[in-house]
Amino acid sequence: QIELVESGGGLVQAGGSLRLSCEASGTSSTIGRMAWYRQAPGKQRELVASMFKGGVPNYADSVKGRFTISRDSFKNLVYLQMNNLKSEDTAVYYCFADHIHIFWGQGVRVTVSS
Repeated sequence: QIELVESGGGLVQAGGSLRLSCEASGTSSTIGRMAWYRQAPGKQRELVASMFKGGVPNYADSVKGRFTISRDSFKNLVYLQMNNLKSEDTAVYYCFADHIHIFWGQGVRVTVSS
């Protein structure tokens, strides 16, 4: 059983930056795909960024140029560097892993104030 634990959320002003971290435990294998999703109040959960091991990152159009996903595949760590944050980025951010089965983190809240 894989456990995903997110950290790094919080309250920031518009234009500020945060870095989210997700640590996966419970497997000795490198996770094939890891991603960040988010869910804003009253909205559907949406993909923010993802990356396969050794692959190029994939980003939602709304965050391109501002967010960067990175991985340490050996340690099964995934990060999301968020720059120039906007109020529209306010959401609960969830770490995701696809490794034979699908796993979700508990989520970390990001609030961007105007």
